[in-house]
Amino acid sequence: MLEECIEGLNIRPEGTYVDVTFGGGGHSRAIMDKLGAGGRLLAFDQDADAQRNRINDDRFEFIDQNFRYLKNFCRLNHAIPVDGILADLGVSSYQFDQADRGFSIRFDADLDMRMNQSDSLSAQQVINNYSEADLHRIFGIYGEIQNAKSLAKTIVTSRLSAPINSVADLKNVISNLIPRGKENKYLAQVFQALRIEVNQELEALKEFLSQSAEVLVSGGRLVVMSYHSLEDRLVKNFIAKGKFSGEVEKDFYGNDQKPFDAVSRGAITASEDEIKNNNRARSAKLRIAVKR
Repeated sequence: MLEECIEGLNIRPEGTYVDVTFGGGGHSRAIMDKLGAGGRLLAFDQDADAQRNRINDDRFEFIDQNFRYLKNFCRLNHAIPVDGILADLGVSSYQFDQADRGFSIRFDADLDMRMNQSDSLSAQQVINNYSEADLHRIFGIYGEIQNAKSLAKTIVTSRLSAPINSVADLKNVISNLIPRGKENKYLAQVFQALRIEVNQELEALKEFLSQSAEVLVSGGRLVVMSYHSLEDRLVKNFIAKGKFSGEVEKDFYGNDQKPFDAVSRGAITASEDEIKNNNRARSAKLRIAVKR
């Protein structure tokens, strides 16, 4: 939904914008095309591979950090306030297609799943070192897996005999727990749970959203595309309430105390034509908000 994202930003040619998930640089290049000589774009990405896609332009600044540090690095780069922020959450198509990164169920590789490859925690360590209770929690909450308890017990029992180091090892260990006809969906849920834990994705998302309200100018745009319900729920709640749970707080006069107003009613989803060309777009939900 590239066009919808760019339209959502409502780009001013002389404005300052932030792409917090640079990846292959597609969104950033589309933003740059809309900027004039006085415009500016900051792009965040913690994946070392993303640096190869840096844009050679004086208006462009690449920041090799997780977007949970949005405010600090915008301040360091003298870029507060900004006019718009774009986030395309989750794993990039490039990361999924790199077999040795361990993100995809399609390839055999070490269980890695680190978006920042200098981080110490990998999926292999989670699988082999976490307690049964913690694995149960991760698979139940982050993967929304119905038999999460049995899954955790099976993994803990199996690793007593031999470590579970690869994608193939994990598939083999849990094969009897996978519902017939739903193999891909089940494995995707398992991998999602591990990936979220390894990269602390939900915690980082909360920190980013909270900081976005402090970094944006009044009238600035927040554009966020998510790919699963856990992410989308956080984004939806923050835009609607200014926090992640509970009710909207009100001031003495009964006015809502929240930093954003939703631009679109509900989430924007991909067209049938886009889904045909890009199956990943099927689960994408785009939300756009304007800073009060």
